[in-house]
Amino acid sequence: MTLTRSDSNPDDDAAARPRRAALAALALAMLLSSLGTSIANVALPTLAHELGAPFQTVQWIVLAYLLAVTSTVVVIGRLGDRLGRRRLLVAGLVTFTLGSALSGLAPALWVVIVARAVQGLGAAAMMALSVALVGDLVPQAETGRAMGLLGTTSAVGTALGPSLGGVLIHALGWRSIFLVNVPLALAAAFLAQRALPADPSGRAARTGTVPSRSALAGTLLLAATLAAYGLATTLGRGHLGATNGALLAAAALGAALFVRTERRAASPLIRTRALREPARSAGLAASAVVATVLMATLVVGPFYLSRALGLDARVVGLVMSAGPAVAALTAAPAGRLVDRYGTRRTSAVGLTGIAAACLALASPSVTLGVPGYVAPIVVLTASYALFQTANNTAVMRGVSARERGHVAGLLNLARNLGLVTGTAVMGAVFALASGSHDPASAPPDALATGMRVTFAVGAALVAAGLALVALPRSLAASDPHGAALGA
Repeated sequence: MTLTRSDSNPDDDAAARPRRAALAALALAMLLSSLGTSIANVALPTLAHELGAPFQTVQWIVLAYLLAVTSTVVVIGRLGDRLGRRRLLVAGLVTFTLGSALSGLAPALWVVIVARAVQGLGAAAMMALSVALVGDLVPQAETGRAMGLLGTTSAVGTALGPSLGGVLIHALGWRSIFLVNVPLALAAAFLAQRALPADPSGRAARTGTVPSRSALAGTLLLAATLAAYGLATTLGRGHLGATNGALLAAAALGAALFVRTERRAASPLIRTRALREPARSAGLAASAVVATVLMATLVVGPFYLSRALGLDARVVGLVMSAGPAVAALTAAPAGRLVDRYGTRRTSAVGLTGIAAACLALASPSVTLGVPGYVAPIVVLTASYALFQTANNTAVMRGVSARERGHVAGLLNLARNLGLVTGTAVMGAVFALASGSHDPASAPPDALATGMRVTFAVGAALVAAGLALVALPRSLAASDPHGAALGA
């Protein structure tokens, strides 16, 4: 990806090299944080066997990471506004490195879960501050291409996890899926420290408002609420019982207390003025919806390919690598389309493609075998890369320098709420539709039915996201390109 014009002179090219190095550091940070979300999924059966734990327990290796990211990403974004984005990004990469090393060297399952939470804390800084730093690096006219790079590397990281994890586990064992992050995260930290612009010092560094005690209380309430929600949707494998009902009630109470605390706080964790713009609110909601559907592909795909189609682990990994390959090829075109046609129109095109892919996966065409699965996944992944590029650009457009970290944190909060929901709720839908407490033991026909039902639900969710983006007072309000084109 090139963020300079082709007719630039040698001096311009020399000046652009540090920018490209800085963008490479941000892209690597986004790749690693997204890879951490998905790579552990493929290791869960191995971990359950080798550590002697039930699947419901080892599933918290995934949820601990997601909950740590989701509950801290907003406050970390605000701290970046206050303390310096480069400084906190490097600290996040170091924290991610430590969590990865501890996960790979852990002697027991509970240590892995704790270490994954530490890893998720570092990933929260990597996600929020990478997006926020784009505004410090590139002019507004080239923001779409920069967001395209970050959005696509995020999609590649999420989609690449299962296939890369399967290869590493087969060759080196389950610990390697965590230890592989250590040299890559250290390289990203070194590159970020060298290439990113220095943080302002003195008064300029204090333009943001430091999160208060009430904001930290809000963070704890949000974390507890998400933990109760995660437990409610994982215990019983999607079959609601008394315990699940009590946990859902606790999650609802926690959400109500969080809203009450935020309303009374002098410096709330989530500033309501950031949500007053219809375009931004619609973009955040659409991001959560699409992330829910994307995560469903990682929950359902491995079971369908291995059990319903009878593929071995290596072929499953190869099939699931089709999505990342397409996403990588979509990076530059997606950014250029957003810069040229505006965010509203390209968001709608991306969402339409995702919905069409979900409908294809929900149709009898899946009986065509591997081609019937791969073709819709290719469309879904390419469309997701286009949507995320456009949506991130729309949400971040017009945000002042002092608010970028906060708004980027909200964007990642929405995305990770979707990922948590996709892991838990869409997994429960799949289990219920398959008619089995354990999809790993369900017959092939039942798994095919489960996949069709799950993606039918996904298509309905994406249709709701498309309705949000299509609202006249939504993204058009902050999209001069879209307004000019009548998008």
